[in-house]
Amino acid sequence: MNIHLFDIDYTLVRSSTSYYFLREALSERLITLWQLRKLPFQWLLYKFALIDPNFIEKTVRLLGGISRSDIERLAQNAFDRKIRENLYAQGQDLIRQIRDRGERVVFATSSFDVLIRPLQEFLGVEEAITSVLEFKNGLTTGLVQGRPAFGVHKKEAVKDWLEEHGLDPGDAVFYSDSYSDLPVMDFCRRGVAVNPDSGLKKAALARNWEVVYFHN
Repeated sequence: MNIHLFDIDYTLVRSSTSYYFLREALSERLITLWQLRKLPFQWLLYKFALIDPNFIEKTVRLLGGISRSDIERLAQNAFDRKIRENLYAQGQDLIRQIRDRGERVVFATSSFDVLIRPLQEFLGVEEAITSVLEFKNGLTTGLVQGRPAFGVHKKEAVKDWLEEHGLDPGDAVFYSDSYSDLPVMDFCRRGVAVNPDSGLKKAALARNWEVVYFHN
């Protein structure tokens, strides 16, 4: 049986789930504009394949000291107010078709577990490979538990998940928009480039992968 692994940000959702979440946190003054001042520059670096590989750890420090209940509430608000309306309809249809065939759908994202849970519930996707926020005494520590599921670390996370479930990477298809997912896409049987950035599009054409565009 095929396993279909989906990145989320810019693949199934028009923008970043973390971006929508941080907007909610900013609106409730749990973080400040001053704390976010470097994020636009980091986004540009990401688009030009120059991103600091530790940017996720640096960003999550902003959330230190926020309660789990507040994080979960902000995540649900971000989904209700922004993420749901920015979901690509074609992506939702594709996931529905895959599940109707009796095949397995798994999210594999560098976004955090608590941030994507409302999306999982909405799409009925029960399994996910994610970055994990660390909590202590009900509060975020400002740290990532383990390593964030980004780049080569996402590949390792997918590899460990497949082994844990007794599954073969030769049965896995990975859907992503980003050059940063090339390590895991090469590890799986094949990749599907969804709204790819220039780096991924070039690699996908060289590897004869399918390239698709979600617009709606």
